[in-house]
Amino acid sequence: MDLSNHFLIAAPALDEGPFAGSVVYLCEHNEEGAMGMIINKPSPIPMQAVFAGNGGDTPPRFADAFVFFGGPVHPERGFVVHTPAGEWQSTLRVADNGITTSRDIIGHLGDEEKVAKVLLTIGYASWEKGQLERELAENTWLSVAADPPYFV
Repeated sequence: MDLSNHFLIAAPALDEGPFAGSVVYLCEHNEEGAMGMIINKPSPIPMQAVFAGNGGDTPPRFADAFVFFGGPVHPERGFVVHTPAGEWQSTLRVADNGITTSRDIIGHLGDEEKVAKVLLTIGYASWEKGQLERELAENTWLSVAADPPYFV
C-alpha cells in the first residue's frame, strides 16, 4: 500500500494531541514508514516573518496568511508544499507537487508562474514502519486521494 499524495483525515476518536481534528497531506509512504504535513492548523507565525527573514517584501497574496503547524517532528524546520514541483535545491516530488526544504524557493513565492499554489509549514508528521498501517486498521484515520491537489 502506498498512500503518498493522499490526505489522512483524523477520526473523531482521535481527540487529543497534535493530530486531533487534523488533515495530513501524506508526502511519502513506503515500507520504511510515512511522512506528511498537517495542513489545516495555522501557527501563530505570519508569512511576513518568513519574507522578512529572507530579506524581502511580502507578496500581496500572503499579506494575511500564516505559516501552518505541519506536525510535532522538527518544529524548527520549514517545509514548502507547492505546485508545480519546479526545480529547487531540495525538493521531494509527490505527483505533480513538491515539498521543498531549501530557502531558494522563498524569493519566488510571489511568482505564480513558478509557484502557483503554496502552503508553508513548520514541522512535520511521521510514522515508523507499520505504524500508519496499524492506525488505519484501528480506524484512526480516513484516507482519500489528493487529486487534484486541494491542499494549496
